[in-house]
Formats: sequence, C-alpha cells, structure tokens
Amino acid sequence: MPPPPHWSDALLAGSYRWLMVAAILMSAGWWYFRNRRDPDLMVVYLGALGGAFLGAKMAYLFAEGWRDWPLPDRWFRLATGKSVLGGLLGGYAGVEGMKWLAGYRKSTGDLFAIIAPLGIAAGRVGCVLQGCCQGRVLTRLRPGAFVDAAALPARWPAAEVEFAFQLIMVAVLMILRAKSLCRGRLFFLYLFVYGLFRFGHEWMRETPVMRGGLSGYQWIALAMAGIGGWMFFRRARRPVEVV
Repeated sequence: MPPPPHWSDALLAGSYRWLMVAAILMSAGWWYFRNRRDPDLMVVYLGALGGAFLGAKMAYLFAEGWRDWPLPDRWFRLATGKSVLGGLLGGYAGVEGMKWLAGYRKSTGDLFAIIAPLGIAAGRVGCVLQGCCQGRVLTRLRPGAFVDAAALPARWPAAEVEFAFQLIMVAVLMILRAKSLCRGRLFFLYLFVYGLFRFGHEWMRETPVMRGGLSGYQWIALAMAGIGGWMFFRRARRPVEVV
C-alpha cells in the first residue's frame, strides 16, 4: 500500500521557488532594519543580489549547461539552473563593484557572513521538497541514506547534510561575531570553509564530471576556497573599518 500523503506533497510544485523568494525577502528585511540609517548599504545589498543571480547562472552554465543542450527541455533547464557557489562569488563581486561605484569604504562582509548561510539553508529545504540536488546512489545502505516511497535506490542525503552544515556555520559565525573575533574577515572565513566542504561533499553528489575527474562545482569550490583563504589572511594584515 502506498504511504499516506505528507503535508509537503502540495508544496512540491513551487516549493523551491517560494522558499527562494522568502529567503530574499527575509534577508532584505533584515538588512534594511539593521542598516536603515545608512542608505548606501541598501545599494550595496542590491549589488549583492544582482551579482548573486548572475554568478549563480554563470556557474551552472559552466558546470552543467553543456550537458543540458542536447536534451529536449534544454531551454527550461538552462533558464532555471543555478548554483549557490556561483551565487556567493557573484554576490561578493557585486558588493565590491557597487561599493566602488558608491565610494563606500567600510567592510560589510561580517553582515553577509550571517545572512548568506541562512539563505542557502532555506534553499536546501526547497531542494529536499523539490527532490533536486540529489546525492549519489549508494551501493549498499549506509546510516543516513534516504530511500523514497517508491523504493528507489538509496541515495546520500546531500541536501540534508548541507542544510545541517549551513546551520552549523551560522552558529559558529554568530559566536565569532559576538566575541569580536576575526572582525572584517567572517565572510572570507565562510567562503574558505564552505569551499573546502563543498569540494569534498561533491564526491557524494550526483553532478557531471569534467576533465580531470572533478565536477565543475568542485573547480568552483576550489576557486572559492582559494579566494576566501587569500582574502582572510590579506585582511588580517590590512584591517579595515567594519560596519
């Protein structure tokens, strides 16, 4: 007998989309109330948002877009595909570009270091409900493996593991911020740690492999970890004023 319907079944068609909208609205609201006395920071946030969307699309096209082209639904796939790795790098580039245009000199990374993993965690909830970003099929059942209602092969719970990772990072970063540790460097610390985590976790995700035996996302993760590590130590030698 099929299992009884779950409360989330009716959300599957649009869950990812609505969770993404909710994450944007929550982050924008938090950013506004936190920084409403400094209008330049809202411009910075818009730069982050625009850069994140552009970066997310470019990263997807690099890592998977080439595989979608021969498929009959390629235009839908290419239009909807995106990557949080590219979103983080694009958002960082958008922030720096907008700050340069506005002549803003203060560091805003510590603020983004908190809202970025929260937004990604919300997105991973959408992945679980939508059934996307799946883990690899396991050859034998392991603790934590997920078997769906149709008794399909067990898969590694990739979205669930990353959801937990993002919440752990939120807690760690909030503690560091409360103790005034790594001031002005929290976002770069997050980029470094998440890049390393994502590089290793990609081995358990079902993503296409490129030349060199690595997926496109692993190459992006390595670049992100490198940028985060380099900027973390560079900022330690050249501290700046923090918002």
